[in-house]
Amino acid sequence: MFARAFRVRANTSIKGSDRRKLRSEVAAAFPTLSPEQVAELVPNKEELNVIKIHSHKGEPITVYVNHRNPILFEVEKVLYPTAVCTLWVYPDLLPAFATWPPVLQKLAGGADLMLPGVVVPPSGLPRVQRGTLCAVTLLGNRAPVAVGVATMSTEEMLAAGMKGKGFAVLHTHLDHLWEYGDKSSPPTLAPLVTDSAAEESAGDEQELQGKEPGSSCSPEPQQLLDIRDLSLKDRDTCAELLGKEEPHENRAAEPAEDASTEHQHEAEDSRTPQEQMDALFNQCFFHALKCKVKKSDLPLLTSTFLGSHMVSCCPAGKQLDIKKSSYKKFSKFLQCMQQQRILQVKELSKGVESIVDVDWKHPDIRAFAVPEGFSSASAAQDSKGEDREQVYHAPEIIPLYGVSTKMMPLFQESGHRKGSVLSSGEVRNIIINYVKNNELVDETNKNFVKVNAVLCDCLLDKSEQDDISHLKWDELLSRCLERLQPLHQVTFSGQEPVVRKGNIEPIDISIAQRSSNKKVTIIKNLELYGLDPQCVANTLQQKVQASATISPAPGAKDRVQVQIQGNQIHHLAKMLLDEYQLPRKYIQGLEKAPKLGRKK
Repeated sequence: MFARAFRVRANTSIKGSDRRKLRSEVAAAFPTLSPEQVAELVPNKEELNVIKIHSHKGEPITVYVNHRNPILFEVEKVLYPTAVCTLWVYPDLLPAFATWPPVLQKLAGGADLMLPGVVVPPSGLPRVQRGTLCAVTLLGNRAPVAVGVATMSTEEMLAAGMKGKGFAVLHTHLDHLWEYGDKSSPPTLAPLVTDSAAEESAGDEQELQGKEPGSSCSPEPQQLLDIRDLSLKDRDTCAELLGKEEPHENRAAEPAEDASTEHQHEAEDSRTPQEQMDALFNQCFFHALKCKVKKSDLPLLTSTFLGSHMVSCCPAGKQLDIKKSSYKKFSKFLQCMQQQRILQVKELSKGVESIVDVDWKHPDIRAFAVPEGFSSASAAQDSKGEDREQVYHAPEIIPLYGVSTKMMPLFQESGHRKGSVLSSGEVRNIIINYVKNNELVDETNKNFVKVNAVLCDCLLDKSEQDDISHLKWDELLSRCLERLQPLHQVTFSGQEPVVRKGNIEPIDISIAQRSSNKKVTIIKNLELYGLDPQCVANTLQQKVQASATISPAPGAKDRVQVQIQGNQIHHLAKMLLDEYQLPRKYIQGLEKAPKLGRKK
């Protein structure tokens, strides 16, 4: 419901009589709250506002806000608590179902909670009926992160073998309703463990460790929900969710024979997931520098370093995810390494960073030991193999539009201002809503839109304003896009999206004449697409057996161009289109390829 941006229609303060009415509605909707808790949730004297909004689908929603933090929202006269404020204060207000942490990102993106993602605790699932309002928590923390409606009863869930859709999710931590508040993080609330569940889990733990149930070394109750104590069925569910499968033989045999390995895993599990991801990034970073990268590879694009070299150093069964680390961005991770004088990173072209220098004599690189299962020789071979294989990932390029001063009157009704960045789909929806809200659809022919004063000023030239009173829908939308400021978003593999002004310049291929009537092929703007010009020159040189050079691009600061002897557009087209998978619309000059003569 709040996975996409919503539109604010009104924002007013709630007065005394309305507050009393709201308190009675809250008490009726949530009878488990005491009168004191209801009064605390809807206070008498603190700032309390009601906001009327429309979701991206056009649904009218009422949101109650206390000090900018949403506490309740109402849809079709049904009151719901927010997961980001109310349920963090009253975590037991709704029956709660736990899921795995990686699932939260999917829920925040608008997905519903499927039953394979629900963790079944030893004490069993809460008893609910179809349509019951429920909370969703993450394993090991009682603080809810989502609110949803059960699509089936508990008995139906179990009868279905925990398959299918379990909950229709309404609101989550990290969605746009959460962004409207102070964007705080969930508190850490210890899970509640019943006595029977504690005894059962304690017995299982003692069995795994080869101890008798009466041993004095039983674990603390807080440790009972550690992922190591889950049943094999729960571990299967986690593996299914994360797309990884463990061989059944490995799951069946407990590592009791190798005590040192067991202690090592326990020490690793004692770290938080964030600390484990930080350690994994450090390991892959030093491994890649020590075994994969050579001095001749520099300057090296940071996206290539992460996507090719570091990922290949990641141990089997693990995956690098910068968002799960404390750095959050790969550029911040490299900045930290740069502060330690391990390497130097420069932005050779706008938005494209490259590693330009590495101190291979740095004590941390020298002291790094290659993990078991890897060897320096094999790693070097892998690196050479990767150079021959495809190591480049084409960026995702999305055209965007910025609201200009002239177009502000048309977009301010939807809550946008000068400089707001929108996709073509968002522009289309805003225009359609504006036309419908202002009743501008022609009654006699719905293919036409009446031009009011705002549309006239924004979309018509002065010479047209007296002659045009109606526009077709297609023409209305195309005129709007033409008058917005062109922007584009580029997302390189492993990096945050970068928004730039204007339309992206295509890779420019041209043929120039040199002395003695010799032709050369010149390629420009490779850096804009994350391509290393030196790498492209080396690859072309090997393929066509002709000399290739790098020189500064005329009129373009901090950019270079590749020049190779002969008309090599056929080979270049095959490399850019087939190997690098770049769309043809971003390449200019392919039509200059030499025509192939007919064989006689």
